Amino acid sequence: MALLLRIFLLLISIFIFPLGAHALWWVMREDVAPNWRSADWSSAKLLPEPSEAPQAIVAVYAARVGRWRGIFAHHTWIVVKEAGADRYTRYDKVGWGSPVRTNGWAPDGRWFGNAPHPVTVIEGEAAQRLIPQIRKAVASYPYNSYGAYNAWPGPNSNTFVAHVLRAVPELDAALPPTALGKDWRPLQDLVGLTPSRTGIQVSLGGYAGLALGWVEGVEIDFMGLVAGIDIRRPAVKIPAWGRIGIDSITW
Repeated sequence: MALLLRIFLLLISIFIFPLGAHALWWVMREDVAPNWRSADWSSAKLLPEPSEAPQAIVAVYAARVGRWRGIFAHHTWIVVKEAGADRYTRYDKVGWGSPVRTNGWAPDGRWFGNAPHPVTVIEGEAAQRLIPQIRKAVASYPYNSYGAYNAWPGPNSNTFVAHVLRAVPELDAALPPTALGKDWRPLQDLVGLTPSRTGIQVSLGGYAGLALGWVEGVEIDFMGLVAGIDIRRPAVKIPAWGRIGIDSITW
């Protein structure tokens, strides 16, 4: 009984207290859009105009989701542009509309009014080599049909992006700890490599799990909340708050 109490108190201190603190901060904000109609979905001006950037570009972005879900979750998506192309292509997996949305929003658009931040940006020849692999990974996403979406614990939008990262490990990136659903794996596939293929991941259907990887660091997943540390680019990962430390973005 004493051991169970200690475990319970440990879970409270690691996961519940940070979640509660972030929830309090979130509800005190005055700039959270009340609904999707009133939210700002415009470009955050992170990407150059295609005419001003002849080089190939690959980017992964993350932004807080809308309303109360923004307390603990980010939405992630992928953007590509071949060398000389006159437009970007954006890929999202969402819970409405077509199974995988292509160019549903501005490539660097705000999500429910929340400005995105880059997870990784690759340019030039390296990006050009990766784009065919990324398009192939998008097309091969196994949960790409109507109804094959579950906001929690997954598969969801972040499961989709994690699938692409796993298929193209050269992207060398880890999704933010608040990308709810990134660690989801089907129950018959409990153990495998992390998306970067630099470590091992164990997931109990997205309800609990553990990841140990050079790119991902050490992550403990409890009901979708993630706590951990990053050794490669030193930082701590705090449930609901996200990553605090050296920026993880790779350029």
